[in-house]
Amino acid sequence: MFTGIVQGKGEIVSIEIGNEITTFRIRVPSTEGLQIGASISIDGVCLTATEFADQIVSFDVIPETLEKTTLGQLEQGHQVNVERSLRYGDEVGGHLLSGHIIGRGLISKADHVGDGAQYSIITPPGIRKYIVSKGYVGIDGISLTIGDVSEDRFNLHLIPETLRLTTIGEKQVGDAVNLEIDSTTMMIVETVERMMKEK
Repeated sequence: MFTGIVQGKGEIVSIEIGNEITTFRIRVPSTEGLQIGASISIDGVCLTATEFADQIVSFDVIPETLEKTTLGQLEQGHQVNVERSLRYGDEVGGHLLSGHIIGRGLISKADHVGDGAQYSIITPPGIRKYIVSKGYVGIDGISLTIGDVSEDRFNLHLIPETLRLTTIGEKQVGDAVNLEIDSTTMMIVETVERMMKEK
């Protein structure tokens, strides 16, 4: 589990394409206390650490993950959001995320306003029912509060600290982002839908 409070940016050191497995080597902010098999959120995607040395961690990624998330678009030198998994007793500053991406959104507006920014994200049809104003959404692993919602998109208002710590400030119109909805919201929406159908 993750909280969506990104701990810093990582850098793609190398991408090795193998037989049904692609290995990413990523320089992360810290490997202190890290163990092989630990879960780390990379741009919101839960990946397993397979080896590490000198702050560079290796992750094996299957084709389905590359196809359904933005990881397949990454190249050497790109930066990614990094969050270590939640430990018992840690503060939950954002909201609970699993690292299981349910779709990709597209940035349709990216305006810097003063020291902050306003973004608009187009969402795939199957995800729109989970997007509600003042609800939570995971964007590339960042826990954010949803602003205004229209038929096919929603707005985000970003503070300077979010822009400083994460990669979202570097995103441009047309870029894809990983979307995750918290499980509680999904469960409530799907339960209400089921009950309405039964009536």
